[in-house]
Parts: sequence; structure tokens; C-alpha cells
Amino acid sequence: MIARMNASDCILFSGGAAGAEAEFGACAERHGVEEVNFTFDGHPILRQRGVRVLNHEELLAGDVSLAYVSRLMHRRFSDSLTIRKVLQTLWYQVNHGQEVYVLGTILDDQTVRGGTGWGAEFAKLCNKPLYVFDQGKSDWFRWSGDEWETAGGASKPAITHPHFTGTGTRHVTDAGKQAIDDLFTRSF
Repeated sequence: MIARMNASDCILFSGGAAGAEAEFGACAERHGVEEVNFTFDGHPILRQRGVRVLNHEELLAGDVSLAYVSRLMHRRFSDSLTIRKVLQTLWYQVNHGQEVYVLGTILDDQTVRGGTGWGAEFAKLCNKPLYVFDQGKSDWFRWSGDEWETAGGASKPAITHPHFTGTGTRHVTDAGKQAIDDLFTRSF
């Protein structure tokens, strides 16, 4: 059994947006975990605790070629300024966390659906521990370095690093909310 973390030593890095990020933030607050929510001017977010508005130079530090992301993820990302900024804030979230927790859907090509998928792919590229709660399968999965492995049952994940990332879809199911809450309960 993994020892529980001391909540006061931990920081959640997220984005504060509606859906999974807001759920991760609410759980962090309930458990006494500090949170940092990376965003940019004009981006609507729900979480107002620990907001870190990135300026244009900081956003550029997290810039990535949309052509590269599209190839890596086997789908096209539009070249809109908002999408680019969202991907840049995901870079900050993943870069600051020592392990990454995602709420979403794992696709047949081993990527995660939506813009959230870039955060998961970036975590893979950085060799960070990566866990996804797949809402369609109602189970946790861990990236082994080559493939997704079931991380449910007795091997459900627990937060083990003081700096961790929580991100995911805007469309959260009741099972997704419960998975995030259970993750925090197992960890703190």
C-alpha cells in the first residue's frame, strides 16, 4: 500500500475550465491541496483559486506546431488563436506536474479524445506517469510506455508526487466525478 500524501505539501496544476479541470480543482480545495490554474486573458474558467494568467511571452514558451500535434494525434487541429493558447496552457500544466491524471476517452489509436489529448501526448513525450480515467469504460488506465494498461480494481492510482496535473474533458459524467473524488480520497 502506498503511503498517503500530506495534502498541505501538494499542488494541483490545472486550467480551471468547466468540466474535469473544475472537478479536479474542487476536490483539491476540499482536501486542502493548493491549486494553480494556468489560463490566458479572455479565457472563461470556473476556478478562481490559484489563477495564473500567462502573458504572451509565457504562452510562446509552450508553443507547439499544430501540424506536429495533428500528425502525432492523427487528427487535424484548427489554427485558431484560442486552440493554440489552450494547447500552450496544457504545456504549462503538464510541464509543472510530476504525474498527470486525465479524465476523458482513450481512442483506438491510443490517443485521448479532444484537446485534452495533447496534454496526455505531451506527458508521454516527457515520460511522466500518466493515468486516464476512460469515462466510456468507467475504468482507470496507465500508460506503460508502449500501451494503455488497466489500472483499476486493487491497482487504482493514487497521487504519489507533490506536484501533479489534473485535466480532461469538459463533459464529465457522474462516474468521472466519482473517479476524481475517489482518487483524492485514496491519496490524502
